[in-house]
Amino acid sequence: MTTQPIVLTSLNKIMDLLWDAICVVDEEGRYVFVSASYERIFGYTPAEVIGRPMIDLVHPDDRELTLQTANAIMAGQPQSHFHNRYVRKDGKIVHIMWSARWSETDRLRIAVARDITELKRAELMTDALHAISEAAHASDNLPSLFEQIHRIIAGLLPADNFFVALYDARRNELSFPYFVDERDTAPPTQPFDSGTLTAELIRRGEALLFTPSLRPPGALPLHGTDALQWLGAPLTSHGNTVGALVLQSYSDAIAYTETDKELLQFVSTQVASAIERKQAEARLHHIARHDPLTDLANRDLFYQQLESALEHARRFGGRVGLLYIDLDKFKQVNDHHGHHVGDLLLREVASRIVSHVREADVTGRLGGDEFVVLLNALQSPNDSLHVAEKIRHALHAPFSLAGHEVRIATSIGVATHPEHGADPEPLTRAADGAMYEAKKLGGNRVHFAGDASGYDRDD
Repeated sequence: MTTQPIVLTSLNKIMDLLWDAICVVDEEGRYVFVSASYERIFGYTPAEVIGRPMIDLVHPDDRELTLQTANAIMAGQPQSHFHNRYVRKDGKIVHIMWSARWSETDRLRIAVARDITELKRAELMTDALHAISEAAHASDNLPSLFEQIHRIIAGLLPADNFFVALYDARRNELSFPYFVDERDTAPPTQPFDSGTLTAELIRRGEALLFTPSLRPPGALPLHGTDALQWLGAPLTSHGNTVGALVLQSYSDAIAYTETDKELLQFVSTQVASAIERKQAEARLHHIARHDPLTDLANRDLFYQQLESALEHARRFGGRVGLLYIDLDKFKQVNDHHGHHVGDLLLREVASRIVSHVREADVTGRLGGDEFVVLLNALQSPNDSLHVAEKIRHALHAPFSLAGHEVRIATSIGVATHPEHGADPEPLTRAADGAMYEAKKLGGNRVHFAGDASGYDRDD
């Protein structure tokens, strides 16, 4: 008469020894039994879940598929390798592989749950490394790469608040080219020694984790609103730390761990290589399209921009201006002060020209002492003359170069679309001819293409 209770007691003890968890759910989806291993996997004691709907503990993104699978099981279709995610009592995500069947006699769903979180994490890490490598080759630029990296990391860790910080050792500056945060906007570029946690992480070259229990008194400030959880990993390539990846959380619902820190550190090494590769490509692309001395657009880039501006003007209307600028008697500067001072002069001339045009305009150097300016969206031809005169006046002011005071004068030729042509060739020819006409008239003047006289100035 006592055999059955003894057998059941022994069976319960045996089930409690199993590493996997045994779960029994009624036809309404409520737990009626879980074995002792349930607490190890899910964080809840059996007493905390008995009578509770199973679906409440399933990750929100997996609930629909889980309910569909449960209905299939109850319809007589056993499942032996069903995967879904659960949210543990402590908020962590666990990946579960289920083997389940329906007992029609007992009207119960019986399942065995195996925790495959570590296996899944390893798979996700491998997939992430491949994805980062592919992103480095597929992305056209760094902003695009950062977006893809954010998406990849979000597949591994909670990453609603994520930013990339880059360290420029030459300028000793910290910038934030990618910054996604629910409370703050991207910080401006700042000195590296500004005393922030991000700078400290880069200085140390090791991952840092701060939580309410791990954040020591007097810790360095974060950027913007102080987060409850702060996890950062350095971007290190070839022994140099070039930046950091940082995750933040403002809620107790997301708690980063030492395991998360190790994961982000592991991934960051691959990310650093991808960023460095993309930066190298960007540098080579920039060098190929810019003058090495002044960093202005070179001839090829400038005329690409001119063609694009004229195409836009032809389609949508508007006026485009072209300035040809030549320094009068530049050779005398080189002969009298040396080529080093001549190079310094060309850099300063480039800087002054750029400071007197709009951001939408384009300044280029064709070579030697010849500069060009593309003026977009002008209202009238007089606008181009006004800009040219400002540039001429700015370049006539003395330059202080390597202990020498240098003065120069400038001849500027001006042509505009549509008055002098709808294509680059006639417009260029008109501006270049106007510049040579200015020189013939004595230099230090602005000359409008087709005008019989220049705009002479005595200053």
